[in-house]
Amino acid sequence: MRIDILTLFPEMFSIFNHSIIGRALEKGLIEINSHNIREFSLNKHKKVDDYPYGGGAGMVMTPQPIVDCIKATKKLNRGKVIFLGPRGKTFNQEIAKNLSKEKELIFLCGHYEGIDERVYNYIDLEISLGDFILTGGEIAAIPIIDSISRMVPGVLAVEESYTEESFYSGLLEYPQYTRPEEFEGLKVPEVLLSGHHENIRKWRRKQSLILTKTKRADLFSKINLTKEDIKLINEDNINKR
Repeated sequence: MRIDILTLFPEMFSIFNHSIIGRALEKGLIEINSHNIREFSLNKHKKVDDYPYGGGAGMVMTPQPIVDCIKATKKLNRGKVIFLGPRGKTFNQEIAKNLSKEKELIFLCGHYEGIDERVYNYIDLEISLGDFILTGGEIAAIPIIDSISRMVPGVLAVEESYTEESFYSGLLEYPQYTRPEEFEGLKVPEVLLSGHHENIRKWRRKQSLILTKTKRADLFSKINLTKEDIKLINEDNINKR
């Protein structure tokens, strides 16, 4: 996958040179490039913002540098142009899964009071990280790009690493344990030590269902429960009778 980021602060994306994404870059599984929008400004002072027509606080990013940056990047990357902004769909795992299947993507990071409305003619998709305000689109782009990149085949050691994580299947992930077997009087559930794969699978599924129901009722309401799911959830009530 190739990802190009259009930004005023390309140095912020050096974070991807580390850890799992850094190793994926070294292996050539993904390619992440950042382009400084300011370099495309025709203003002699490389200015990229101006006062809003009609008055108001703050500054607005001017269209010329952004559009020229998009056009130049499109010669290298034919993917969708994604703008990080408040009008977009709130980012979630489903969007991440869909975007991870793309071969090329372009991310546009806004700043100040936003971008000139005419830039939207060059945008294919707008994504919001949530209903809160950040100082710039770069901060929103980082977790979104990370979430997408880690699902590119080969980035993680095994596909199971992300398919069983929270939100991938619509459920929160089951509790995880590692050594020691007992810590401060708290023991690892016996079923995880049993070696019985089917019982472990059922326990994990049950825990995911219970956690999601108690912690994220909004997610649980969207799950199409199987007969096994209903049985697992009701097991404790049956045993108490």
